[in-house]
Amino acid sequence: MKYLNLLLVFAPVAIVGALAGATPTLLFVASALAVIPAAGILGHATEELAAHTGPRVGGLLNATLGNAAELIITLFAIRAGLLDLVKASITGSILGNVLLVMGASVLAGGVRNGTQRFDRTHAGVNATQLLLAVLALMIPSLFFFAHTETAGPVESLSLGTAVAMIIVYALGLLFAFRYASPEPALAQDVEAEHPGGWSVGKSVAVLLATTALIAWLSEILVGSVEHTTQALGLSEFFIGIIVVPLVGNVAEHVVAVQAAWRNKMELSMAVSVGSSLQIALFVAPVLVFVSLLMGHPLTLVFNPFEIVALFAGVLIAAFVSQDGETNWLEGAQLLGVYAILALAFLFLPA
Repeated sequence: MKYLNLLLVFAPVAIVGALAGATPTLLFVASALAVIPAAGILGHATEELAAHTGPRVGGLLNATLGNAAELIITLFAIRAGLLDLVKASITGSILGNVLLVMGASVLAGGVRNGTQRFDRTHAGVNATQLLLAVLALMIPSLFFFAHTETAGPVESLSLGTAVAMIIVYALGLLFAFRYASPEPALAQDVEAEHPGGWSVGKSVAVLLATTALIAWLSEILVGSVEHTTQALGLSEFFIGIIVVPLVGNVAEHVVAVQAAWRNKMELSMAVSVGSSLQIALFVAPVLVFVSLLMGHPLTLVFNPFEIVALFAGVLIAAFVSQDGETNWLEGAQLLGVYAILALAFLFLPA
């Protein structure tokens, strides 16, 4: 995955370009490309730090910082008032993980290893939790469409839903850390992927430095979104639902596909489904609370097409994982669904 670090050359391009007044399209492309390796380094630094803190604290670090890059981007988008982009990125992250990442992993792993098997009980629990999380995201939207004149109650319902989701997420972490023992195979796979070769000081320094870099790049990226959408003929919605999730999670996606290629399907499924759960149960509620502090209240009201896509995508992923085994055809099917949805999002009016 080190080859992604070559994209760091675009960081000075974006920063110098922003100071020199370069065209918004150039700034958008350069900052987006630079965020990809920076997010990967941030994730690696988090995992290296977690290796020194023990499994429980380390798990909490990964659970809270696993999608830090995307969270930073969306915080700058909220500050700029681009709430549609923020909500689209939530939808795009969940769909990207359960359709694109899982599909690519299952396809790659199936082509090389044939039928791959994993613990169906663990996968079933995660799939059920993800379905419940998506249902929670849908409730404020369904309420809004049923009572379009009740803007105040929708905001209150979004806050209440966010509180409930944070509680469920916290209870899930508590259960995982105190009562559930990880599968031996999964624990070995995670340890093999991240042996912990950095010192605590180096891990913290890299973590802080990459966070600052991502924040700077995110400000440039968000500031150039509106001009870029006009120049390229793309909607802000499409940028949020396709581009932002990919930029913030490419490194994590590569890890999932590589794990499946090496026949470590437990790890691959944990990465793809776990990231979706984190977005739905942690990132989305946090954004609702933070948006109030920034003066741009964010409600969990998604457009009807997003609701259908979310529910259908998660349901399909649950069906694929429920039997505890996958093959390359199922991966191709997941990728096909994602491609169709991406095409529909491209033509969906803003």
